[in-house]
Amino acid sequence: MSARAIRADTEEKDMSEERPSGDPIRVLVWGENRHEVLEPHVAELYPEGMHTTIAEGLRRVLGPSVEVRTATLDEPEHGLDEQALEWADVLTWWGHKAHREVQDEVVDRVQQQVLSGLGLLVLHSGHFSKIFRRLMGTTCSLSWRNDGRQERVWTVDPGHPIAEGVPNPIRIDKQEMYGEFFDIPAPDELVFISSFEGGEVFRSGCTFRRGNGRIFYFSPGDQEYPVYDHPDVQRVIANGVRWARDPRGERRLPGLRRVAERSVW
Repeated sequence: MSARAIRADTEEKDMSEERPSGDPIRVLVWGENRHEVLEPHVAELYPEGMHTTIAEGLRRVLGPSVEVRTATLDEPEHGLDEQALEWADVLTWWGHKAHREVQDEVVDRVQQQVLSGLGLLVLHSGHFSKIFRRLMGTTCSLSWRNDGRQERVWTVDPGHPIAEGVPNPIRIDKQEMYGEFFDIPAPDELVFISSFEGGEVFRSGCTFRRGNGRIFYFSPGDQEYPVYDHPDVQRVIANGVRWARDPRGERRLPGLRRVAERSVW
């Protein structure tokens, strides 16, 4: 059995299948890659695609402690077949204009992997992706306005590992505005909030746990602006990857367990 195969808690745990904790973090950076192909302005900002820029940022920040691959929507099975997902410790997700084109079968597969311990980072407009909405169980709708004004990302949990080494605030000169109400469940941890020149605020850095999986949503990163070149944004994403990696080093789906009666006295 592969070290990445999903197992239920009812099965015996084979410690020999776990990866050593010192191994590089395996990250699969997934991008829709449609704006970059269809829109010259976006292609100029991200000539190799946003997914490539995100991957390069992870390599810059994390160095030899990370191994990164990329995948895009138009690949077979969207680049998210069983082998790719079993390889990864963490999956990052950016999508916008083609959420509906993601096959439900692939969403089912990703959901099972997340519940079993695959870390997931959902970026910017990925809030409306099929996988994030399913894992949240809400509409994940919000308010928005694309006027290219400044965003400030404020740290509200400075002791959180995702905030390590991050300036407070991060200043992003031009960005799409995301504002409340953001229809998500109450986050397990709120790490960042953003403010905008128009007066809006937004819960821009939120963590969740679903099954054995850790999820981090981080909102800065519209395709119209070079946000993923911003070193502080790269730092947050890299910190999120480190946090989202399952510390157990193996993948296990929570299962129903029957236990024998015992005395508590």
